Amino acid sequence: MRIPPIRLPVLIALAMAIPTRPVGASSLLDYVGQCVPFARAASGIQIYGDAWTWWGQAEDRYQRGHTPRIGSVIVFARSPKLRLGHVAVISRIVDSRVAMVTHANWSRIDGERGHAEQDVTLYDVSPGNDWSQVRVWYRDMDGLGGSTYPVSGFIYPAPAGDAPATVHKARAAAELTGRDPDFVAALIDAYARN
Repeated sequence: MRIPPIRLPVLIALAMAIPTRPVGASSLLDYVGQCVPFARAASGIQIYGDAWTWWGQAEDRYQRGHTPRIGSVIVFARSPKLRLGHVAVISRIVDSRVAMVTHANWSRIDGERGHAEQDVTLYDVSPGNDWSQVRVWYRDMDGLGGSTYPVSGFIYPAPAGDAPATVHKARAAAELTGRDPDFVAALIDAYARN
């Protein structure tokens, strides 16, 4: 069945409003698996394929930029340490260089990768404060990992071409952020330990 073009934006908006969970998880935070299905379920952004490809796939489909917004997906570029890239959902903005993400398949939890983590510190270490390079809190180190990762940018859960005056809030799942995230620890991780 061919969908008339005029109805496509309405269908996209409806799809973004439907709460989802990654397949096999009773809760967003119970998920164990890859970062891509997790980010898709947590953000409502309907992109498939390896994480590093999300940036290019989002062109002309979703708004993109270089500033974190709650509910946006940060796209880590492909690199020697991230052969398939990585995607995570911004859960909190702490200051101009520190944000928090909720994501899956980063740290080892109970000895295995794939688990979801909520409100993890993300630190912009780019020379121009443009979020093109970040460091991420890593459970095994109990702090920011030693690696710097290149970032393509942020995908916002709003269709491309929407008027800039239109305000879009992410349909982020209720579990995207915790009730009392530790902002102080995030700032200490970013500024005091580096």
